[in-house]
Amino acid sequence: MLRDFMPCLAMVLVQVGCAVMSITSKLAMESGMRPLVLVAYRQIFSVIAIAPLAFFMERNTSPGITRQILLQLFLCSITTVTADQAFYVLGLEYSNATIACALNELRPAVTFVLAVYCRLEKVGIKTVAGQTKVVGTIACVVGSMLLSFYHGHSIYTIESSIHWKYAEEVTDSTSNNRTNFLDLFLIMISYVAWAVGFIIQARLGKKFPAPNTTAAVVSFMASIDCTAIAFIFEHRISAWSLSPSIRLFASLYEGIVCNALALCLVIWSIDKKGPLYVSIFSPLSLLIVAILSFALLHEKLFIGTLAGSVLIVAGFYAVLWGKDKETKEMKSMDDEMETKQDDQKDDLELQLRKINDHPTKIEQKLNPVPSGFP
Repeated sequence: MLRDFMPCLAMVLVQVGCAVMSITSKLAMESGMRPLVLVAYRQIFSVIAIAPLAFFMERNTSPGITRQILLQLFLCSITTVTADQAFYVLGLEYSNATIACALNELRPAVTFVLAVYCRLEKVGIKTVAGQTKVVGTIACVVGSMLLSFYHGHSIYTIESSIHWKYAEEVTDSTSNNRTNFLDLFLIMISYVAWAVGFIIQARLGKKFPAPNTTAAVVSFMASIDCTAIAFIFEHRISAWSLSPSIRLFASLYEGIVCNALALCLVIWSIDKKGPLYVSIFSPLSLLIVAILSFALLHEKLFIGTLAGSVLIVAGFYAVLWGKDKETKEMKSMDDEMETKQDDQKDDLELQLRKINDHPTKIEQKLNPVPSGFP
């Protein structure tokens, strides 16, 4: 029971960490930090945090890295880390944390489609579980689109009693409500890259069952990629400054918690439950970001935000229920098959025993019992 609950707990912690990351990233960029520089620092701190963990935990159990595995690790670093994070922060720069997090709900839909295409998941449209997964995925996408593109009238809410002076100063001085299609498109690209990386990781995990080593190598490759790309666009020394302190905090927190720790938990959860199970936890970060945005940044709640959130949560639990029901049905079928095989084996052994204990008529004719013997 506890073993089955651990992947769920791991993914909840990942979503909490990612929700906080959306706030810290926005504040760091509003303080003047360039998006690509932030991503580069994240990867550098991630490697520093995760390399010792991988060395001490898997130095004796990690399988050898072949050329094929090395290529898959490189593709994971390009998609899951470099493309995902670079496009995300570029889109987040002129968008807001709630909209960026709302578009996060495209991940389950994209992952589901790619997983079906790669034969890692079955639609099962004729079953209740399959139909629920499809409807839940559609609800997540519709809810995220409604939340992103339709606000409506604001809903009266109480004012937050939390006043973070630094956040108020930064948001007041650099407030920018401009959100255009290009920003949203960049964020969507990041989620597509993330889903592609999940599919690659699902295949890689079967050949290379070393999650910590995988995370360390992927982070190392991504740190080289992100640093090189950031230096091409931001080669001024002043652009790499970690002052004010929010830049240093965002880089450390996102590198250690959201990259190193989260990547290990995500890779481990994929090995245990599959890519779709991991991706459907993403709506949780939306709710957390909405709460933090209201409490710390004093954002208002709109009708579109509320309606979209309801659809997203409903779709999230629908997909989760469908996945759980499908898993139980498959386990039940496997148990029935094993029971049937055991019964057939027992019947065969019983028949063989009867044959050995009672000679056939042919054997009795060939070896008649002499008269006078009982």
